[in-house]
Amino acid sequence: MKILVVDDDARLADTVKSSLVAHAHSVDVSNDGTDGAFLAKSYDYDAIVLDYSLPRKDGLTICREIRSAGKTTPIVFISNTTDIETKVAAFRNGADDYVVKPFSLDELHARLDAVARRAPAMKPTTLSLADLTLDPATNAVKRGSRVIHLTRKEFHLLEYLLRNAGVIMSRAQIMEHIWTADSNPFSNAIEAHMRNLRKKLDQGREPNLIMNIPGRGYLIDTPDKLARL
Repeated sequence: MKILVVDDDARLADTVKSSLVAHAHSVDVSNDGTDGAFLAKSYDYDAIVLDYSLPRKDGLTICREIRSAGKTTPIVFISNTTDIETKVAAFRNGADDYVVKPFSLDELHARLDAVARRAPAMKPTTLSLADLTLDPATNAVKRGSRVIHLTRKEFHLLEYLLRNAGVIMSRAQIMEHIWTADSNPFSNAIEAHMRNLRKKLDQGREPNLIMNIPGRGYLIDTPDKLARL
């Protein structure tokens, strides 16, 4: 998943980010309410970890703005506050879950997984296309009986393409969803990772599943459909 962490405690935010990255997630971090609100409304995240008390703009305001912008991204509030009124306010303003500090990182992982599974747009866990299968729960990728070992970024890239199989994904869409907000949009990172991913999937023998559509982006589909393009 691509996750946004908004917390003015830089040490805690970095700890949460390190833990999420270790679990194969892509993570953006903001320590400021205004910046966090901008990222949440501007980019495509699978989940948001949002602190209740933030400088310049508080968590409740950010949550309302996210929902007013039409975003249904799952939001997990984190806060030092345990009173019922504060929790109720969070849920009424669009929160999906509420975690009290200090919290266990394992608990946060479990809650993020839970709200992501409940998200309306969430698709089946195991993804497949032709003889290719990908299981996000175990990070396992196979082409037929052949196990394919991917880097974390290659795995996220393939998962994103599979969740949008049959649709041409532009370079901008891929950059927004797979890379962090501070990545250089003019680098050749997408091209390099896509080239390596295609080599691992095909190994020079199997039919191509990913096609580069010049000027438009990349498409993953079954070999017979790609052959007709």
